[in-house]
Amino acid sequence: MAMKAHHVIERRKSRQIKVGRVLVGGDAPISVQTMTNTDTENVEATVAQIRAAMKAGADMVRVSVPTIAAAEAFGKIKKEVGYVPLIADIHFNYKCALKAAEMGADCLRINPGNIGSDRKIAEVIACARHHGVPIRIGVNAGSLEGDLQEKYGEPTPDALVESALRHVEILKRHNFEDFKVSLKASEVFMTVHAYRKLAKLIDQPLHLGITEAGGLRAGAVKSSIGLGMILADGIGDTIRVSLAADPVEEVKVGWDILKSLHLRSRGINLVACPSCSRQNFDVIKVVNELESRFEGIEEPINLAVIGCVVNGPGESREAAIGVAGGYPNSIYVDGQIAHKAHNDQLVDVLEKLVRERLAKTAEAKA
Repeated sequence: MAMKAHHVIERRKSRQIKVGRVLVGGDAPISVQTMTNTDTENVEATVAQIRAAMKAGADMVRVSVPTIAAAEAFGKIKKEVGYVPLIADIHFNYKCALKAAEMGADCLRINPGNIGSDRKIAEVIACARHHGVPIRIGVNAGSLEGDLQEKYGEPTPDALVESALRHVEILKRHNFEDFKVSLKASEVFMTVHAYRKLAKLIDQPLHLGITEAGGLRAGAVKSSIGLGMILADGIGDTIRVSLAADPVEEVKVGWDILKSLHLRSRGINLVACPSCSRQNFDVIKVVNELESRFEGIEEPINLAVIGCVVNGPGESREAAIGVAGGYPNSIYVDGQIAHKAHNDQLVDVLEKLVRERLAKTAEAKA
């Protein structure tokens, strides 16, 4: 079966750090992360959200720790979800960072600049070193230091980079190299230019994101464009799609971005036509039904669902399994027509073939 040739992105060489059981940077796969939006002190709700995100494919999850009580709750959450790398998100109160590290955080997300005095920063760094956890410096266009706002007049790529380098300098002064950096803005080009500039100046891994991207549709579009541009340059070691939506949706969009750039593969890669009056079956209905049936599948497999004979045979021949609309519909397996199926049987037949293929692959691996 002919395989589609595709562009291979050459990734920037970066140092590798370890967030729990997940490697970030170096030659490690680009990891997908999200952040809980529950009240951290509500342990049950937060644990449920983390589990749902993991099921959707999150490699790690960030949890906000704004108070000491939240840090205590973080410890209970960590016990419940054990193997999942958890990042503690800290602002202002350095004691929350110390407590979160003590409670089992796999990474501390801080801005050394808003933690306070040198003594407090030194204490957080010593604590991270003691527990063997990395730090993420998170620079955000919405919270730049006052003097930088004054100097640049408004957030700019250079202002973001200068802010990041200040924080990097603090960590390096304490001989702490185990960190990653993010430079987030809600403006796509500002974010892209900032990452491109910083990527040349440091060798630490970079965490990518377009901040406050928006609701599900607009945010997914904005994130896909921004992260797509940066990732296509080979820049980026872990990503978070920021949406005003369920964290599960952030994870799904993150995976779709990586899959479309051939940077990672997971689950069913469904190629489907947009559908038109030539279609012989209801493409949208069939795709929705298949997506819901295949929700839990993690193994990668290409499936083509095309409603007519114009592009159907070509796309179906390129996929592991595919269907081209017809009377009846032609189902291709490994590039050859293997079955015919009427509309009422179509979803069941495709599901059966996909599951058989996955079982065979699992057997071969065993």
